[in-house]
Amino acid sequence: MSVSSVNNKRIAKNTLFLYFRQILVMAVSLYTVRVVLEVLGEEDYGIYNVVGGFVALFNILSGALSVAIGRFITYEMGQPDATTSRLRRIFSSSLLIQIAMGLVISLLIGTFGVWFVAHKMVIPSDRLGVTFYVLGFSVLSFFINLLSVPYNALIIAHEQMKAFAYISIIEVVLKLLVAYLLLISPVDKLWLYALSMVLVALIVRFTYVLYCKRHFAECRFLWGFDRRLLSRMFAFSGWAFLGNGAIVLKDQGSNVLLNLFGGPAVNAARGIAMQVNAAVYSFVMNFMQASNPQITKNYASGNLEAMYSLIIRCSKFSFFIMLMILLPLCAGVDYVLRLWLVDVPAHTVNFVVLTLLYSLVECFLNPLITGMLAQGNIKSFEIGLASLYTVNFMASYVCLKLGMPVETVFVLNIVFKALVLVVLLIHSKLKFAFPVARFCKECLSFSLAVFLLSALFIYILPGKEYGGLVCFGVRTFAIMAFIGVAVILIGMTREERDYVVRILKERLSRAQ
Repeated sequence: MSVSSVNNKRIAKNTLFLYFRQILVMAVSLYTVRVVLEVLGEEDYGIYNVVGGFVALFNILSGALSVAIGRFITYEMGQPDATTSRLRRIFSSSLLIQIAMGLVISLLIGTFGVWFVAHKMVIPSDRLGVTFYVLGFSVLSFFINLLSVPYNALIIAHEQMKAFAYISIIEVVLKLLVAYLLLISPVDKLWLYALSMVLVALIVRFTYVLYCKRHFAECRFLWGFDRRLLSRMFAFSGWAFLGNGAIVLKDQGSNVLLNLFGGPAVNAARGIAMQVNAAVYSFVMNFMQASNPQITKNYASGNLEAMYSLIIRCSKFSFFIMLMILLPLCAGVDYVLRLWLVDVPAHTVNFVVLTLLYSLVECFLNPLITGMLAQGNIKSFEIGLASLYTVNFMASYVCLKLGMPVETVFVLNIVFKALVLVVLLIHSKLKFAFPVARFCKECLSFSLAVFLLSALFIYILPGKEYGGLVCFGVRTFAIMAFIGVAVILIGMTREERDYVVRILKERLSRAQ
């Protein structure tokens, strides 16, 4: 069996593990979000989201190092002469960096963060006291997640995605317990929810640590600094800081802008949209997470042609996976939100649709970004990325200041995300000779053709005026079936269709 076939089967197996995890997590999340929104109310739910988003702003300082950690571990494993001792040095240095970064960020939030929440955010005066507790608990969750980065990077680099599937069972059980506690507890619900999420994060991360220590020999902490390694990691992360910082500024900064110009109710609508998007986009991220280590390892081993093919296929099929879920959901978004939440906050429908469209564009970017990070020379790309996202944030502020609707923020995000794709393709061509023309032909053109035909089919499909679960189910099945046929006939190359047919024949022959 060829190396390519083995890698494809490993990607498929890991994707299945991640899908099992995601279906489990999503099923519980749909229930718990409804309970949390009902128990907390729009105001408290919005406060929790905007304070958590403010803490996430400090990913500007940590996100770049997290990217560097994942890249260096995976790249080292792709080297023909990779050794446990070198991997152990990378892991140990990464953990020390995250501990130091976590302490610095906690100090910054404890000073500047408290002042900003007290004097700048739109928080009802009677909820300001508990808001400070939420801020403190959010910092603890942030610190715990920082320490988990090296461990999760090891799991991904080793392509042991079953760990995520198994440990997610613990996570969903804990979240169900949190939902139950909110229903029966007499204490302040917002305070209890924030504290409970810290405890959930702590237990889940401790489980990941135990798994890594048991299965990976390099997961052993060594005291001391490898100055040469740290120099390389900081040089890499220094430029990644620009791009990551601008992304966090655009995403979480926009959430703060929505609070300043719309209040907590608008943050609640955005929080729900983010939950829906996270559930849908996670199906794409699971596929990408299973594929990304192979992209990095192919570059590290010098197999560029395999890397190009994997980036193109991953981008295209990520788009198709997202489209298969997005279009049926958008076609019945009013019905789905009423069924799920009963009382739907204002702006939620528009926010959900626009956020999903943003993620649809993002499907093209993530495999290319993995390739860019793998080759390591990211200076010019990160400068371009930071410039675009900074202008995006400033444009959002200007539009809201001029009195434009809050949906404008999401529209601008989509426009600038498309511009980021253009910049990324240019730099990929320059840095690792990526075949842009081939990408446009085999990925972009096929994907857009399937999207336009599917959108036209939804427009002419009858039944929009009817409600009810049966009608929604029939329309959803019809839309997904049409997209599936369009993907097979239009979205795939002949080689891809032949590969799918061959796999299906193998599965059928084994079943007989």
